[in-house]
Amino acid sequence: MTFRMPPEWAPHERTWMAWPGPNPTFATAAELDEARGAWAAVAHAVRRFEPVTMIVGPGQEDSARELLNPDVETAVRPLDDAWMRDIGPTFVIDPEGRRLAAVDWTFNGWGAQGWARWEHDRHIARGVAELAGVPVHSSPLVNEGGAVHVDGEGTVLLTETVQLGKERNPGWTRQEVEDEIHTRLGTEKAVWLPRGLAGDYGTYGTLGHVDIVAAFVRPGVVVAHVQPDPSHPDHAITRETVRILRAATDARGRPLEVVEIPAPTVLRDADGEWADYSYINHYLCNDGVILCAFDDPRDEEAAAVFADLFPGRTVTPVDARTIFAGGGGIHCITQQQPRI
Repeated sequence: MTFRMPPEWAPHERTWMAWPGPNPTFATAAELDEARGAWAAVAHAVRRFEPVTMIVGPGQEDSARELLNPDVETAVRPLDDAWMRDIGPTFVIDPEGRRLAAVDWTFNGWGAQGWARWEHDRHIARGVAELAGVPVHSSPLVNEGGAVHVDGEGTVLLTETVQLGKERNPGWTRQEVEDEIHTRLGTEKAVWLPRGLAGDYGTYGTLGHVDIVAAFVRPGVVVAHVQPDPSHPDHAITRETVRILRAATDARGRPLEVVEIPAPTVLRDADGEWADYSYINHYLCNDGVILCAFDDPRDEEAAAVFADLFPGRTVTPVDARTIFAGGGGIHCITQQQPRI
């Protein structure tokens, strides 16, 4: 029986998140406090549209109780970090849409990066599946939820520097990776991008996750990050990404329609590094779009584009600069459980 991953716009039962605790990503007490405020803001934005369960590390319950509204459910499990998209399960459904299962990818700290810790996080997918009461499908592929994006009709977006990178899957061929992805997600065709954004290869980067670069918004239609400023290294990278996407077809043979979403105007982050701020890293929940905001002139433009793309949903911008400082965005800290 082939299970498949529904697209993010399909109805959700709930959203899963993980509460920030002391770890190398949030090196100081001030950074941890800021992160907790940002995670709480996202949880509350999502909770307007669907239930939210926050996994909280032992000993961190008081901080979660202080900042989270009572209608955000919590469950205590050991944690290393707080990126539920990557450490949590990828939920899949059976062909009849009656049974749910959870893919447990092999997790090694985004390619065994020196700062990462994953003693506990490598077990979180299975722990969430147990809480959800669904069986686990274990995969030998080192992969994360932010490294795949599906259209629900057989197509998946992947990035060469992630699934084919020596840091994750040395010795795996492209065909072997595709076969495993298709087996677990019920997809048939992979559209490969060569790499991610420049900033995603720095400290706390994922080495090229696709969910900050491109995402399906409906079958045959992809939103793609573009950097208009030629001084930024992402200018050339995103032009190449758009070219590849426009030349691609999906599993049903349709040419992809690409909606370009310009990056915020800011070119460097608070640390002086090239910013990889991106509106692509949004999260779809029931009747809502939770959109990254950056206190930038282009925030309003991006919100208008997403409102046009999802006319039946409420677009809610949430300041994501603190989340991006830790190495990700709103999509990276959320994981949907489909409704069956």
